[in-house]
Amino acid sequence: MVVLVIGGAGYIGSHTARALKRVGHTPLIFDNLSTGHDCLAKGVELVKGDILDQAKLSLILQRVNAVMHFAAHAYVGESVTNPRKYFRNNVEGGLSLLNAAVDSGVKKIIFSSTCAVYGEPASIPIAENTARQPVNPYGVSKLFFEYALEAYDRAYGLRFASLRYFNAAGADESGEIGELHEPETHLIPLALRASSGKGPELQVFGADYPTPDGTCVRDYIHVNDLAEAHVKALDHLQAGKESFAANLGTGRGHSVREVVAAVEEVTGNPVPLRLCPRRPGDPPALVADPRHAETLLQWKAKRNLREIVSTAWNWMKPSPQRATSIL
Repeated sequence: MVVLVIGGAGYIGSHTARALKRVGHTPLIFDNLSTGHDCLAKGVELVKGDILDQAKLSLILQRVNAVMHFAAHAYVGESVTNPRKYFRNNVEGGLSLLNAAVDSGVKKIIFSSTCAVYGEPASIPIAENTARQPVNPYGVSKLFFEYALEAYDRAYGLRFASLRYFNAAGADESGEIGELHEPETHLIPLALRASSGKGPELQVFGADYPTPDGTCVRDYIHVNDLAEAHVKALDHLQAGKESFAANLGTGRGHSVREVVAAVEEVTGNPVPLRLCPRRPGDPPALVADPRHAETLLQWKAKRNLREIVSTAWNWMKPSPQRATSIL
């Protein structure tokens, strides 16, 4: 099957393109490279284009059987200060894709959604029937697209999977691709940079939360576990089964201090850190209930926190090609 991977030169999209290749599908990457990197798309055909260019999208959609949609701006803080940017790309761009897909006769789409659609849930772990009440424009933009998918399913028979990620982390075990963001805001790469001496001290936002050690707890899931879930979701839709939404996580939370300890164990170096005040809107804990995805897709996250940190470190270690861009 030929699968159009929108945003496939980005972090999760590039790992999913590789997962598709491993099981015999043909990924075709469509990316404007505004935040993606052509080095992450190596070995896969890359078409440079923007999701808002419906004419170019329509042309490329003639070649494919299904779509995986990863192209979104994804910085929560930036979404608060610049919502226009987020609604233009994540909402207008998403509708451009949906309309082009429907007009081209492509009936299967897998969407990179997020646990941010839940906002600040009243209970943990978070199941799919938890109220979707996002608290920032990024989460709102993702929820809008989920609603659009539901409407297009009813009206046009567009079958979809909305996969709600928790904290994606880690890198491909080959060490050839991994997390490459600028600016970097994710805990594990920031902790690795601090530990290596190639980055500033790690800022820990809040140490007085109602958690076992006072720091925030999150559900970290390896990027290749996420990628494999996307392949399973494609199999589900290809078999003619119904559209669905599912959480992708491990079901186990780790605190910031636990992540720091794992980084120190893997690198053999301390992580210099500084305790800072809480950030507004940071919930004490976000942990998935992944049972729906495990049952529906016969999928389960296999890699633990140490494997996540180890693969991220293997990717981030200095090399002649990547030292300046990563560390």
